[in-house]
Amino acid sequence: MSVLVVGLSHKSAPVATLERAVVGGDDLTKLLRDVSQAGSVAGAFVVSTCNRVEVYAEVDKFHGGVASISELLARHSGLPLSELTPHLYVHYEDRAVQHLLAVTCGLESMVIGESQILGQVRQSLGFAREQGTLSRILGDLGALALRTAKRAHTETGIDRAGANVVGVGIRLAAAHLTTPAGLPSAGLPSAGPPPAGSAGAVAPSAGLAGAVAPSAGLAGAVAPSAGLAGAVAAADSANLLRGRSVLVVGAGSLSSLAVTTAARMGAVRIVVANRTPDRARRLAAAVSGTTADLEDLTSALADADLVISCTGAAGLVISADEIARALLLRAAPARDRDRDTAKSAGRPLVLLDLALPRDVEEAAGRLPGVSLISLATLGEAADSGLGGQITHRDDVAAVRAIVAEEFEARVSAEHAARVAPTVVALRAKAAEVVDAELARLAGRLNTVDARTHSEVARAMRRVVDKLLHSPTVRVKELAGSPGGDSYEDALRVLFDLDPAAIEAVTRADVGLVRPAGQDGPSDVGLVRPARQDGPSDAGLVRSAGRDGPAADSPDGAGAGR
Repeated sequence: MSVLVVGLSHKSAPVATLERAVVGGDDLTKLLRDVSQAGSVAGAFVVSTCNRVEVYAEVDKFHGGVASISELLARHSGLPLSELTPHLYVHYEDRAVQHLLAVTCGLESMVIGESQILGQVRQSLGFAREQGTLSRILGDLGALALRTAKRAHTETGIDRAGANVVGVGIRLAAAHLTTPAGLPSAGLPSAGPPPAGSAGAVAPSAGLAGAVAPSAGLAGAVAPSAGLAGAVAAADSANLLRGRSVLVVGAGSLSSLAVTTAARMGAVRIVVANRTPDRARRLAAAVSGTTADLEDLTSALADADLVISCTGAAGLVISADEIARALLLRAAPARDRDRDTAKSAGRPLVLLDLALPRDVEEAAGRLPGVSLISLATLGEAADSGLGGQITHRDDVAAVRAIVAEEFEARVSAEHAARVAPTVVALRAKAAEVVDAELARLAGRLNTVDARTHSEVARAMRRVVDKLLHSPTVRVKELAGSPGGDSYEDALRVLFDLDPAAIEAVTRADVGLVRPAGQDGPSDVGLVRPARQDGPSDAGLVRSAGRDGPAADSPDGAGAGR
C-alpha cells in the first residue's frame, strides 16, 4: 500500500474552479465515504479549505487510485472531468509525504507561513477518524505532519508577522480605505475591470504597484512606486483601522479571526451578522461589538467602512443590488440618516470576500466608491511576492530544513521497519537455540540448583544478544542504502531463517486496515507516475513519483499542466 494525493489549489486552479470544487458539510462526508469505498483505496482523508481541495489516500494501485479519486472529485464538484483534470496535481509515495508536510507547515499557503492550515489539517484528520476512513498509515502520516508543523512554528519565526489570509486581506483593505472616495486606488488590486471614472477603480496598467506611505497615517496618499508587498508588510500598525467601522458576515473560524484582527487593528465599531443570532452575539461580545440581522444587511452595510464576509453559504450572501441600496442610504439627505450612516457618506466602502464559494457578487466591486477584494485578488498579491515580503527567507529555509529532517527520519524508520521481521525472526531463532541448550544442560546437570541455572541462562542470553546486536543494528541502518535488500537477504541465508517465520511476523505487524476490493476501476489509469518515461496513458495528468520532480515545485511550475 502506498500514499497518494490528488488535489487542486490556488497554485493550480483559478478561484472560479476552486469555488466549484470545494466541499464541506454533508458533501465532504459523502466524498470521504465514496473515496474510502473505491476499489483501490484502503483509507482516506480530505483537506478542503478556501485555497485547496486535496484527497489523501492509501492505495494499492497508482492508476486505479488516481482514476477513482479524479472521477469522484469531478462528480462531487459538478465539473466535467475534462475541465477539472488540467488543474489537478498528483503526488505519490515519498512526494505525497513531502507535500503534506509542506502544506501543514504553511509553505504551500497563499500567505506563506500562516498557521491556520495546521488547524485545518488537524480537523481533517479528526473528521476522517470519526468517519472510520483513517487507516493506520494515514494516521501516522498525519501525526508526523502535525508534529513537523508544530516544530516549524516553535523553532522558526515563519509566523512571526502573524501572517494569514485574514490579516493580509485587512491590510489590503486598509490601503484602499486610505484613498479618498472619488480618487483611483493607484493600482491596488480589485476584482474585475470597473467602469471608467468609478471611484476606487483600478488603473488597468497599474498592476499591483500601489502602496501606502507608512509615515502618512490613515490619511496618507497612495504611493504608486512603493509596491503592494511593501505596503502590506509596512502596514502593521495597531491603528490600521482606527476610526473605522467593520461589519463581519459569518461566525465561523475565519470570521472569529477577522473580528479579533479588526479589534487588534483599532476598529472603533465591529458588527457581526450571522444566520444563527446566538453565535453572532457571542462573537461580537468578545470584542464589545454589536450584531446585525443577516436578512436585512442594508443598514449595516451603509454604516460600514469595511465589510468582511466569510460564510459557508452555497450561494451569494451580499448582492450588488444590496450594496447599491446601501450606497443610496449613505447618500440620503442628512435628516433622513442616522449619525453612523451620515458619518459614512463620501467615504470608500471596501468589501473583503474570503469565502469559497464567494459571498459577494462580483458586480458589487464595480459600483462607484466600492472596492472588492476577493481570494483571487489575494492570489495576485501572493504571486507578486507578498508572502516573501511578510515571511523572512531564512525562516522559510529553516522550515524546509525541518521538513527534510522529519521526512528523512520517516524514511529511515520505514526502512528499519521493512527489515524488522527478519531481525525478529533471527532473534526468535537464537532464543530457541538458547532454550534448547539450556534444556539439554538441565538434563545433564540435574544437581545444579535453580540459582546457578538462572545465572547460566542469563549469561548465555547476554552472549547471544551481544553477538546479534551489531549485525541487526547495521542491517537496519543499511536498509535504506543502495542495495539495502541484499543485507537482509544475507541474514536470511547465513542464519537459515524460515521464510514462513518471517512472513508470520510481517502479518502480525500489519495494521488492521480494510483490504482493497477487487471490483474497483481497472489499472488503466489517467496518470503515469513521473518516474516513468513518456506521456500519461490518457494525456491528462503527470504525477510526481518517488524519483520525479514535485508537481508544484517551488519554481512555480504548474502541476498537472
